Amino acid sequence: MKRIVIFLLIITGLYIVLNHTFQFDGFVFGGSKNGRATLSKTIDTIEINVGSVRTTIIPEDRNDVEAVLTGKGSLIVKETGNSIVVETKRKMFNWFSFSEKRQLKIYVPEDFNRDMNIQIGSGSLNFSGQSMKLSHLSLDIGSGNVKIDHLEVNEFTHDGSSGNVEIDTLITKTGTFDLSSGNLDINHFTGALEADVSSGKFSVQMDKLNDSIDIDLSSGDVNLDLPDDADFNLKDKVSSGNISSDFPLTTKGTDNNNLKGTHGSGKHEINVSVSSGDVKIF
Repeated sequence: MKRIVIFLLIITGLYIVLNHTFQFDGFVFGGSKNGRATLSKTIDTIEINVGSVRTTIIPEDRNDVEAVLTGKGSLIVKETGNSIVVETKRKMFNWFSFSEKRQLKIYVPEDFNRDMNIQIGSGSLNFSGQSMKLSHLSLDIGSGNVKIDHLEVNEFTHDGSSGNVEIDTLITKTGTFDLSSGNLDINHFTGALEADVSSGKFSVQMDKLNDSIDIDLSSGDVNLDLPDDADFNLKDKVSSGNISSDFPLTTKGTDNNNLKGTHGSGKHEINVSVSSGDVKIF
């Protein structure tokens, strides 16, 4: 039995070492600190996979994707199928070093209007997309801090395990947010909103309500800041927790923890389901 346990531990150890050193690109000793890939007409997605690094995405007038890494580790920029992939790697046995400060700058064409997928294991990300109009932006956060401002995208999806996300001015047809924990703060949001909050704090401020809102809260806090002239029909269901609304509601009624009410013409549906936690609408 002991031999089997030792054998399994050896196999696990070898897997960890190989997974952090061999990644089909050889050993990560030293490695490349910069890379570039031309954005051809066949490229429909920019994939960014980073961790333990301060990352800045910079749109500018160019026809390629360029990345420059400062600090330990290495960088890969390559074309794979219909995607350009930007990925950081750590030196062997350095993935446990959290104190080192690495910086990554990613330069992308400002007229790129297709898809971008961003995955952050840890660290930080700053992205000002004021000059960009994307088809789809996917943001997957393990931990860390993210700041995004002035972005227009047809479809925005967010999946956050923890960390802090600040978004200022997001215009989208549909925004989908899945928050396991951490903090997500959005200002000047426009579009349909779907939010599934397991834990943490989710705050969103809208300049204009022009589509539906669906919020499912398991635990935590949700703050929904709507314009004073918002036209909506509110339907709430509470198992445990609390929902409050600062808006004067007509046809208001409660039945088995359901709260119903209309403000203005009631044009847009707002559905809020609370298993536990607090929701404030104001």
